[in-house]
Amino acid sequence: MGLWSFVKGAGKKVFGGDDDAEVSGAALQDELKDLGLDAEGLDITVEGDKVKVSGTAVSQEMKEKVILAVGNVEGVSAVDDQIAGGEGEPVFHTVERGDTLSAIAQKTLGKASRYPEIFEANKPMLTHPDKIYPGQVLRIPVS
Repeated sequence: MGLWSFVKGAGKKVFGGDDDAEVSGAALQDELKDLGLDAEGLDITVEGDKVKVSGTAVSQEMKEKVILAVGNVEGVSAVDDQIAGGEGEPVFHTVERGDTLSAIAQKTLGKASRYPEIFEANKPMLTHPDKIYPGQVLRIPVS
C-alpha cells in the first residue's frame, strides 16, 4: 500500500480529446475491462487528479497491473494504493527520455537481455517492446 506518482500529462487518453475532460472512476473501470484486467472486488474513486483504488486484488500481479493501468492515463498524477491482497511492495520504473526496455532491464535486472521479462510483466498495457514513452511507469518483475 502506498501513494504512487505518475506524470499527469503523459499516458493513454481515455477521457476524450477535451483538455478539461475529468477523470472518472467509471471510465477507469472501463479501461481495466478493455485491457482484460480482473478488477473484481476493487473500488476506484477519483478526487481531482488522484485515483484511490481499494478492495482486495486477486493476486499481487493483478494489483500491480491495476495500479499501472489507472496511473498511466493522461490526467492522473497519483494512485493511492489501498488494495489488500498480494505480498510485497511493487517495483516500478518511470521511463526516461532515451530509455529502452533493454536499458531498463540492464539497470533494474542486471542484464539487458532480460528485457522480455519486463515486456511480459507489462502486458496488456504494452503491445510492443519498442512502444514505451517518457513518463510511463512500468512494472519490474521481482526475480
